[in-house]
Amino acid sequence: MGKLTLSDITIPRETIVEERENVYLSRSPEQRFFGVLQLNYISVTMNGGKPLKSPQGKGIIIRKPNV
Repeated sequence: MGKLTLSDITIPRETIVEERENVYLSRSPEQRFFGVLQLNYISVTMNGGKPLKSPQGKGIIIRKPNV
């Protein structure tokens, strides 16, 4: 499971973005892939078991469900 990091609001946004990018780039491709799967699992769980986006017809077009 990932961890939540709270940043001080006095730290410039660019510094935070740079730190996050360095952490991401230091991971192996396998770790990056499993991180995406983990985020997908969390998003489906938080949406009541339904995916946030689903395939629509043919091809790779995706849509959000109308609420």
